[in-house]
Order: sequence, then C-alpha cells, then structure tokens
Amino acid sequence: MKNLSIENITKACRGTFHGDESILSQEVSGVVIDSRKVQPGYLFVAIDGERVNAHKFIPDTVKAGAMCVVSHEDLGETDFPYILVESTGQALLDIAKLYRDSFDMKVVGITGSVGKTSTKEMIASVLAQKYHVHKTLGNFNNEWGLPITIFDMPEDTEVAVLEMGVNHFGEMRRLSSVASPDICVITNIGIAHLEFFKTREGILQEKSQMIQDMKNGGSIILNGDDDLLSKMSPVKGVTPVFFGMGDNCAFRADNIEPQGLRGTSCTITLKDGSSFDCLVPVPGIHMVSNAVAGAAVGYTLGLTADEIKAGIESLPSIPGRNHIIETNHMIILDDCYNANPVSMKASIDVLATAEGRKIAVLGDMGELGENEKKLHYEVGEYLAKKEIDVLFCAGELSEEIAKAAQKESKTCEVYYFKTRDALLEQLLPFLKKGDTVLVKASHFMEYPKIVKALTDCQ
Repeated sequence: MKNLSIENITKACRGTFHGDESILSQEVSGVVIDSRKVQPGYLFVAIDGERVNAHKFIPDTVKAGAMCVVSHEDLGETDFPYILVESTGQALLDIAKLYRDSFDMKVVGITGSVGKTSTKEMIASVLAQKYHVHKTLGNFNNEWGLPITIFDMPEDTEVAVLEMGVNHFGEMRRLSSVASPDICVITNIGIAHLEFFKTREGILQEKSQMIQDMKNGGSIILNGDDDLLSKMSPVKGVTPVFFGMGDNCAFRADNIEPQGLRGTSCTITLKDGSSFDCLVPVPGIHMVSNAVAGAAVGYTLGLTADEIKAGIESLPSIPGRNHIIETNHMIILDDCYNANPVSMKASIDVLATAEGRKIAVLGDMGELGENEKKLHYEVGEYLAKKEIDVLFCAGELSEEIAKAAQKESKTCEVYYFKTRDALLEQLLPFLKKGDTVLVKASHFMEYPKIVKALTDCQ
C-alpha cells in the first residue's frame, strides 16, 4: 500500500517503534482490525472491543504473517515488531489519513440524519458513469468503518464516496479530518439521535463540522427542502448549493409521478437550466431527493446530463434498504436495516403504492430521546391515513404505533406482540398469495430474521 511504510505509519500515529529497524522502509500490504483477516505482510491494529481485549490475539496475527502490530499496551521485549501508541483507535484514524492523502482523487463526504446510505449509493452510481469510484462499504461510517473503507481503496480510485455517521458531539471532526472531502453533502437534519444531541440545532451543529475539513476550493451541497439546511450561510468562503424540489434549489426535481414499486418518474433540472426526464428505479418519493443530490454531485464533477441520467436509472437496490424481494407468493419490501420516524413514514408511503393486500410489519425505533413514545404514536397516526390493510407490531415502543393505528383507522387490522418471535409465529400463517409486506425497525430489533423467514416461506 503506497506510502504505508512502517516508518511513515509510526510517524503518522506518533508512536514508538519496537523491533528490527530493517523493516522500517517496507510497506504493509493491508491494514486490519480483525485478527482473523490478517495475511502475510499486513498491519494489525489491536482495538479493544466492549467485551474483548484485542491484544490477546496478537500472537495469532504474528503466526499468520503480520509484518507489524499497533498496540496501546507496552508489550516489552518481543520477537516481533510493534508500534506502541497512546490510543489504537486514534492510530487507526491517523494511518487512514496518511493513506487517504497519498491519493490524487476527489472525495465526496456524505452525512445527515436520514438517507446517508441510499444517497451514497445514488451518488456512486452516477459518478461510476465517468470515474473509478470507491464507496463506503455497507454502512461502515463510524470511527472504525471509515478507515476500513479507506484501506480497501484500489490504487486506481478517482473518486471516493465516503459516508460519515455520528451520534455524539465531537465525532464528526475525527471522521472528516481523515476524509478531507472536496465535496460536502448533507441530506437532512432530522430527529435521529436526539437522545444525545437534544435538539435538531445540535444535530446541525455536529453534522456541519464536516465542512470545516473541506479542501480549499471545495463545494457544499445541501438539501434545500430542509428548513435548517436551507438557511445555512457560506462556510469558509463557500456558498452552499441546494438540491431538492423547491424554487430555492439550483438542482431540482418536478413532474414527480409515482410508478408503484417500479420507482418514480420525474424531471431533473440542473444548475445550468438544462433538464432531463428519468425513472428513479427504487420506490419512494424520498429517492427522488437522493437522485437530485446525485445529479448535483455529478454536475459538480463534470458529468453530462446523459451520464447523470444513466447513473440514476442504473441504481441497484440494497438489501435492508428499500430492497424489493419477489417470491412466488408475495412481494417483500425489505427496509429493516434501521429506522427513525422520517424513514418509517417514507417506507409506509412506498407500501401504500403497492397492489394487493398491504401489510406493514413494524418494530421499535431507537435513540429518539424523551419523546420516543410520542414519535412512535405519530407513526401510527400517519399509517392510519395511508390505507394500509394490516399492521403487525412488536416491541415495547411499537405498542404506541399499534394504539394510534387502531384508534385512527376504521379499516386497518392491527396486531401487537411484545416480541419479534411472537409476531413471526402469527404472521406466517396469516399471509396470502399476492400480499405486499413491508418490514421495518431499528437494527437492534433484528428484523432481518423476519425477512429471512418470509423469503424462506415458499
């Protein structure tokens, strides 16, 4: 890996090298934090988990051929080389920064309360029409995931699309100082993680820290339909450019027409006034906003309208995120990777466009703070207005969704269960051929198990 010699790594993480100094000029062939993934020539960074001291696996990594180890424990005299640092977590970020800076490429940094991953996928799909693109793997967007994504970058990468997620103050600068984005994209300022940030203004404060690490001459691309983002003033002398549906947006969509589960057709207008018609192939009006964000980034990096259109229309679906699964008996809307009130309502909107019996299988949403019950109740009220035929809920907080739906809807059948397993036991025999089933909850509810049970139910 270019620039990742043991000497450069030691300097970057302000560590102390112990061992045979003849290897200082050698470059490692990989960087990992999972001891099971070590191969000959790799660097192993020993980051302790909540339950496991990673340092106990160091002998295994040496046997597997690790060139060197990064440790925050003084290992004394060893028969293998290691770099002693104050914090292996910070060292991982420092080494990732060293590697990122060795590339002559553009970096698109993405953050926001909702839609980071789907927007990342859209932007990557657009940019792939012209560039060699590397993107965040899945949702590897935290202080461990971002470095892992960077270490996986092929040397021919021309644009990196990096997602950055935070849930506590101070986290964004640690990520953005590594990413050093050329283009900063913020999707929205919602109410996810209110438990920690307390207010939407607090969320905005933390998310916008990404811009402080933007490269000189960079671009700021914001959702102009968001009430807080639309009011943002220039930062570091750069005036934000807005995307969305409003007249204030330089990149905007109109003529929006849902096409059921096929997606949504729309007209996208670019900053220069040119426009094109396209089909956003993943259902949900919110995906149109993602498409316009992709158009804004594509335009900024020199793509033509035809290239942008091709990138939007070739967007692949992602398991767990508005992923449509067709079985012999039903259609499953797999959107169960995570959930918050905004994304929950958006998924209900998608379900409402389906044919046949519409069944929502919903679970608890986490990290919503002191208003969590109220926010769940509001989801139930929203569902009641959308002509959903059946609601299955599980979890302590989801009882509020069930209560609201039962109270506000005269036609929706509502079934509530304390646990996911109890729900699943009743759901499977309830289903009929031709049903469309939405499955959505926060990650800790483990609703992918429901998706698997449904897909196995042939």
